[in-house]
Amino acid sequence: MTSQPSLITSDDEKARLLLMATIEGNSKYWSKEVSTYGAPEVVDRLRKNSYSTGIHSGEKISARLQKISSEEVIDNLQDSFLLTPSSLDWPSQLDDLPAPPFGLIGLGEREILPTLSRAIGIVGTRNPTHYGSRIASEFAASLCDRGWAIASGGAFGIDSAAHRGALAVEGETVAILGGGVRSIFPSGNDRLFTEIATHGLLLSEVLPTVPAVPHRFLIRNRLIAALSRGLLVVEAAHRSGSLRTARDAAELMRPVMAIPGPINTPTSEGCHRLINERKAELVSSVEEIVGLVSPL
Repeated sequence: MTSQPSLITSDDEKARLLLMATIEGNSKYWSKEVSTYGAPEVVDRLRKNSYSTGIHSGEKISARLQKISSEEVIDNLQDSFLLTPSSLDWPSQLDDLPAPPFGLIGLGEREILPTLSRAIGIVGTRNPTHYGSRIASEFAASLCDRGWAIASGGAFGIDSAAHRGALAVEGETVAILGGGVRSIFPSGNDRLFTEIATHGLLLSEVLPTVPAVPHRFLIRNRLIAALSRGLLVVEAAHRSGSLRTARDAAELMRPVMAIPGPINTPTSEGCHRLINERKAELVSSVEEIVGLVSPL
């Protein structure tokens, strides 16, 4: 059963929502300010325009903050819920990030959050071969059968195949989005997102109706990497956002794994690059993945 929206009562929750509404994620500066002074104090300083000097756009953020209230932001949540570091079910692995999100907006089965402590990230190209789609789906299903959850980004291609593989065996899956949980992108995956919200979980560090734009996908990649105990790249071109996710995972000391493909297939060039540069372990079975990740 889909969880009910959480009640926003604490000053910290209200302040974090305002910060999510006015500051883009992955800012080490603002993350440090919140860690040092607390979210309510940072919001108070912004309202007083105390950050008017410097290189971190404090004046622009203050101007945006003057135009909204916490009540407006709370109303925007509708039936989604807010997660913050003070939530009992906050995924603690996100705290490994240099710039953890101020909070997360969730839509779906909140009860599966504890299972994300055993999540494997599966990412790859949006234009996979039949081989890549089949591997992503079958590996996701087999991992779920072994008690692991699947984390991915909800995009066309490998992401979608991984989510569908998990759903097919009634496993746990979470999609970390580049836009809000009510601003679905790509729209062609609307049915898949509905199914994930019903049986799994949608997560985002922006408010529900915020649109997905290109730079937010790069920002959210770090969340996929951090939530995962290990990251599997199934198919990726030589230049691919999946390689950015792999880099983020490696920086967080998460095992990075890659599936090999035909040497003349462009969609496997990124995987071969990771393997050749010893940035990923070559894996060819679910047993190898479990063997690499289980000791952690």
